Amino acid sequence: MRDVLPELDRWAAEREEIALATLVRVRGSAPRLPGARLWVTRSGRMAGSVSGGCVESDVFERAMQVLDSGRPMLASYGIADEVAFEVGLSCGGTIDVLIEPFVTNETWLALRQAVERPRPAVLAIGLSPPAFLGRKLVLWDDDTAVGSIDPKLDAPLMIEARCALREVWTRIVTFPWQGEEANIFLEAFAPQPRLFIVGATHIAMVLCRMAKELGFRTTIIDARGLFATRERFLDADEIFPAAPAEVLDRVRLNAYSYVVILTHDPKFDIPALVWALRSEARYIGVMGNRTTHGRRKVLLQEEGFTAGDLDRIRAPIGLDLGARTPEEIALAILAEMVAVRNGTDGGLLCERGGAIHGGN
Repeated sequence: MRDVLPELDRWAAEREEIALATLVRVRGSAPRLPGARLWVTRSGRMAGSVSGGCVESDVFERAMQVLDSGRPMLASYGIADEVAFEVGLSCGGTIDVLIEPFVTNETWLALRQAVERPRPAVLAIGLSPPAFLGRKLVLWDDDTAVGSIDPKLDAPLMIEARCALREVWTRIVTFPWQGEEANIFLEAFAPQPRLFIVGATHIAMVLCRMAKELGFRTTIIDARGLFATRERFLDADEIFPAAPAEVLDRVRLNAYSYVVILTHDPKFDIPALVWALRSEARYIGVMGNRTTHGRRKVLLQEEGFTAGDLDRIRAPIGLDLGARTPEEIALAILAEMVAVRNGTDGGLLCERGGAIHGGN
């Protein structure tokens, strides 16, 4: 969403009428995931996508109807009938798209603040019953809120929002409401994930570059000044040419932090692991075989960590890709990080049942 803000500002300055389409539900497979957005203007400008091109032309036509009426609508799209040239999804899924007039109100300004700062927040959008359609509530990580779905639902939505922020998920939640169901779309807007790499190795160079492509803010930590250089780590956001113990007290890890330790040296590994284990870091991985890690565990137990604490450590690090080269090892590590971020075990898609992308 951050990338489209300058374009939205230009449209607003030119007094364009704007409609917003939000993908709120996916059943089966679809090109985009819930939370994908398409903005369209009365004059025919477009930014974003809800289906990668499958249904955008029809969404545009409906968006013009929404601008005419001033009322939101919920549109569903299913499998295409190639003979009749109907609008649909060639991949066989079904999607629901909320189309509404785009208004710069207090909930939009709060959401924009969450995207630009960034600040953890959850956007709630009412989908049903019809009276709730398009109502919005932005819930912050400090339990404050802007907007409302309904006074009786806002409090239970805050409980769901805490879970959404912790697990960084987007889905529809359902509550009983006056003899029927209220369906609310929840979307977590988490801060940019941060990757801390301890050890400026060749693997670290590749991992840093790959992680940037996936949206991670990267930090390199290594006492060896000849290795921790800008020339070797052009993609790094921060480089600390110092021992981990000299840096870690200045860096606070949170639930959006990922720690990869590649030093393979106890005098660096142990302080870095202690730092990570005493935090809310989402991922902690360390290079080394099982024998080496067994020795680390003994030292960490002497620091007071329990078996449950030590289970947070991924060692040997990475998914089993049969990796041999630095590039392959970096890929295996990053694949495991992404699996953890998305709450999966990184298994084979061909052995998975149900929807590939885990839609609602």
